[in-house]
Amino acid sequence: MDNSATTALSETALEAMLPYFRERFGNPSALYSYGQEAKKALEDSRRTVAEALGALNNEIYFTSGGTESDNWAIHSACTLSAKKGAHIVTSAIEHSAIIRTLEQREKRGYAVTALKPDRNGQITPEQLEEAIRGDTILVSVMMANNVAGTVLRTRELCAVSHKRGVLFHTDAVQAAAHIPIDTRALGVDMLSISAHKFHGPKGVGALFTRIPLAPAPYITGGGQEKGQRSGTENVPGIVGMAAAIREGVENLSRNTAYLTALRDNLIDHTLKIPGAYLTGDPSDRLPGHASFVFEGIGHSAHLIAMLNDAGICAGSGSACSASAKEAPHVLNGPWV
Repeated sequence: MDNSATTALSETALEAMLPYFRERFGNPSALYSYGQEAKKALEDSRRTVAEALGALNNEIYFTSGGTESDNWAIHSACTLSAKKGAHIVTSAIEHSAIIRTLEQREKRGYAVTALKPDRNGQITPEQLEEAIRGDTILVSVMMANNVAGTVLRTRELCAVSHKRGVLFHTDAVQAAAHIPIDTRALGVDMLSISAHKFHGPKGVGALFTRIPLAPAPYITGGGQEKGQRSGTENVPGIVGMAAAIREGVENLSRNTAYLTALRDNLIDHTLKIPGAYLTGDPSDRLPGHASFVFEGIGHSAHLIAMLNDAGICAGSGSACSASAKEAPHVLNGPWV
């Protein structure tokens, strides 16, 4: 009951990965046959990920996961737009990979505006329009919230950002392979994904960067990933991610219908419990996501422990902050 934290590796992804741990172990930067075999797998995977996101092959850069992709997007915007200004707009319900990175930027003199969502976890275009300033260099608002399950109005928010000449990034870690994504239709400049959220392996992700924009160099070394992110690529992980995202997209309609029925059944029955309330948008939400708050629990750890004893693995917020003593920041504001 906590697939927002991670998902099981699919058999399809596992089978695709296995040869690249042993017999096809070459370094994709090498010129001999083993290396070129790995290079082909790398580029085939890039093409698969690009197709799943409605992108071009050379708009996909492989990373170690969603956190790195989010960090890289912010780093790129700050580097590429350094002469324009030092103001960034985000939402108050972003993942820690965004929030903590922007806190670091604030210490370096950047100004950050964190928009507060409404009761359903939505940010309105009007809010964003009002927040953008002449020195705004980036808007980063997630596509789907990992705690409340709300699917935000990415296309509308991106349109506002572009009208004001500002780059737009979206953290799509919870959305990829769970809801349709078309980077061209959305208009986003940068987009982050992470394989282990859609039945791929842990430790691998991607950053989409729309041409003609190119991400600023992030890790220096041997010049991999078109010279923008050095380090030998994780070929087995990348192959597994490509297999998983292809499988997810191909089965999207069927999975959506199945998960939505389960989700709505869970919501209907849970809300019959006195003191139980649904969080997030009641309609614009991820197919496989239901989030609740309960009166009189005291601390969520008590409820999680009781559920665990009953064989139910549930989350009390982001997995990255599961040990925190306070309520998740997403559920701890006036919008709830």
